[in-house]
Amino acid sequence: MTVKLAIVFYSTYGTNHQMAQIAAEAAKAAGAEVRLLRVAETAPPEVVEGQDAWKSQLDRMSDIPVAKPEDLEWANAYLFSAPTRFGVTASQMRAFIDTLGGLWSTGALANKPVSAMTSAQNPHGGQESTLLSLYTTFMHWGSIIVAPGYSDQSIFAAGGNPYGYSHTTGEFTEEHKAAIRHQAKRLVEFATKLA
Repeated sequence: MTVKLAIVFYSTYGTNHQMAQIAAEAAKAAGAEVRLLRVAETAPPEVVEGQDAWKSQLDRMSDIPVAKPEDLEWANAYLFSAPTRFGVTASQMRAFIDTLGGLWSTGALANKPVSAMTSAQNPHGGQESTLLSLYTTFMHWGSIIVAPGYSDQSIFAAGGNPYGYSHTTGEFTEEHKAAIRHQAKRLVEFATKLA
């Protein structure tokens, strides 16, 4: 059975969009069928329009489908990526997660492997608490958490977050990309075993 991976991301300025793209390429190379999906923007249009970088990023993602609950029903593995906001995931991602109650209540999210990534402006900006809060949600779903742990040297080279890749503002180095690829590949490997 083919691994069907839904990569669901939210990105204000492009960081998590890039992370999701890197992960999607790695997952496809590992044999997964991938749906790259963005969550809907929930900030008021006048706020988005008032910030050129935010508006430009929204325009860059216009060809990427908006995630729907049906995408998670289709998938047999999930990878979530969203920035940290005050130590938890961005409200746009939470808003999407809050639409999944119907699937959760039927058990449609259970027994599927899941992993998560995040970003923040600085190294102590809440990345770990963001990932842990997402994993708490996934535990409620009954999903199987597949964190990267310290399972590959790339984790150490990229800063050593065993909960999931977390990016601090700035360019993506080859070390960063390798850690993202490893996490995506590890998720596909586990999903393949379960499928």
